[in-house]
Amino acid sequence: MNKTLKTTLQIALTIVIVLLAYFVVESIMNPVRFKQERQRREKVVVQNLKDIRSAENAFKEIHDTYTDSFDTLKRFIKKGEIPVVNIIQDPTDTTYTKTINDTIDYVNVQDSIFKNRPDFKPERIDKIPFSDGEQFQLKADTIKEGGVTVNVIEVKAHYKDFLKGMDEQLILNRIKQRNDIDKYPGLKFGSLKERNTDGNWE
Repeated sequence: MNKTLKTTLQIALTIVIVLLAYFVVESIMNPVRFKQERQRREKVVVQNLKDIRSAENAFKEIHDTYTDSFDTLKRFIKKGEIPVVNIIQDPTDTTYTKTINDTIDYVNVQDSIFKNRPDFKPERIDKIPFSDGEQFQLKADTIKEGGVTVNVIEVKAHYKDFLKGMDEQLILNRIKQRNDIDKYPGLKFGSLKERNTDGNWE
């Protein structure tokens, strides 16, 4: 084998080894990067779901029901008011178990619930982050529970929406993992089957 051919083969072999090493490292690091980015996005989506839940709970306190309209919820956040209640002991109650609730003022919903969130924008509360404008799935209803009619709510964001633009196969793998254990493939709070406003991240 002449020297030129031998050198060419050595260079080609080196390139192949480097490429193989690159693909091995990528096969390990790609899922790691996917998980890190997924968790970063989930943190943002969870905060949005918490915002919706806080607003819906306040809405229910005032109207005795949840709303399934984001337009209604936005108006409530911007213009609605929450009573400020002063709770004192009933002076006529010798058992010290009764109280008197006295509404002394009203405060704007946004100024009350989101006062520590300077970056909060009520007009964006319905949008799933990283989804190019997709809306959260919002449903509110009533069910019978123990013979009593109760209000229920469920708000969801699917992986395919807030993981948009990431590795498609890894997204499908994540969705399958959740489906295989009969869990919602995404983030959500609440339920339409029982009175529960817990988040599946909690």
